[in-house]
Amino acid sequence: MNEVAPEAVGFSAERLNNISVNLQGYVDRGEVAGFVTLVARESEVAHFEAIGYRDAENKLPMERDTIFRIYSMTKPITSIALMQLYERGKFQLPQPVSHFIPAFGKTKVLSGLGYLGQQLAPQDPPMTIHHLLTHTAGLSYGFFLDTPIDELYRNSIFRSETATLEEKITGMAALPLRFQPGSAWNYSIATDVCGYLVQVLADMPFDDYLEENIFRPLGMVDTAFHVVEGDRGRFAKLYQHLPQNGGFREYKGAPNIPYRDYTKPALAPSGGGGLVSTTGDYWRFANMLANEGLSGDARIIGRKTLEFMTRNHIKPALLPLAIGPNPIPGRGFGLGFDVVMDAAQTGVLNSDGNYGWSGAAATNFWVDPQEQLVGIIMTQLMDNALPFQQDFRTLTYQALVD
Repeated sequence: MNEVAPEAVGFSAERLNNISVNLQGYVDRGEVAGFVTLVARESEVAHFEAIGYRDAENKLPMERDTIFRIYSMTKPITSIALMQLYERGKFQLPQPVSHFIPAFGKTKVLSGLGYLGQQLAPQDPPMTIHHLLTHTAGLSYGFFLDTPIDELYRNSIFRSETATLEEKITGMAALPLRFQPGSAWNYSIATDVCGYLVQVLADMPFDDYLEENIFRPLGMVDTAFHVVEGDRGRFAKLYQHLPQNGGFREYKGAPNIPYRDYTKPALAPSGGGGLVSTTGDYWRFANMLANEGLSGDARIIGRKTLEFMTRNHIKPALLPLAIGPNPIPGRGFGLGFDVVMDAAQTGVLNSDGNYGWSGAAATNFWVDPQEQLVGIIMTQLMDNALPFQQDFRTLTYQALVD
């Protein structure tokens, strides 16, 4: 990682310092324990700062190498892994998932509720790998209460601490889909299915595949599905936002996102949300994306493949996207990333063509191909309703002067 003066890559140092001032305010007000933020342009790091605490109760400071649960920021990594196998001719995007995971050939679709309960119909069309990568497969997560399908998810094998990845994914195929594949967009366990597909197609454990094909080539030494004993002192505590008093408390789990002990190895590594990482490690991944799939001499993904992945793949009739009751204006979805289609509609400074994603504990990253820019913000705050992600993005872009 090469760190430079902000002016060397077109930023005003004075204006970029607004990031630190703003985020320090959240810490000083007792709203957030701490942050690590990074801004890079043209592969040069112009801002990399730790603020506040990784453990507020014990006053352990946030450090630049603090380890975070990145939750759904795992999804872009898993999607890149699956598309590496696409580049090797292992599958085509329109192929039915059941070709590789036969259990999904028997999966039914909820078509209504009658006097005798759920009414089920056959898949029409069959769920494809493209549906999985774009979250249009009809799968769900169990987060919300708007369909009986989510209730089934909350009591399913997917929440098991003892099931293997194969057992979880094939078990979930027994549950009905929320809708016919391709007919709607719904954030879901689809990327966990993608992780299992990587395991099937590569004929090796999913976590081993990521280590061999992404983490090791990129030098992501702190990214894994659990925190090893020697690194636990760097692991940030997980907090929960308390909107009623503006503060936070330690997160112990909830029905929608149960608490998982990341100090123990994962029996079923989650491609949708199971990784821990550092800001520096994730920058190595994001910088590879910004460099069109290349990191030094290591080609992680093809330039045209990445270009295809970071276009919007969602039909106009399915827009705007929303996660539960929360709309995502101005954005579409590619293969593993959200994509800014209309920056003005996002309500925050942006560029058309930006892509990235967030994690449940309020982590976020984006890549801006127009500006050759990467932004990463890390913290550990569940149920967040504070606007610090928007602040960070705005304060990054307002600092650009060249």
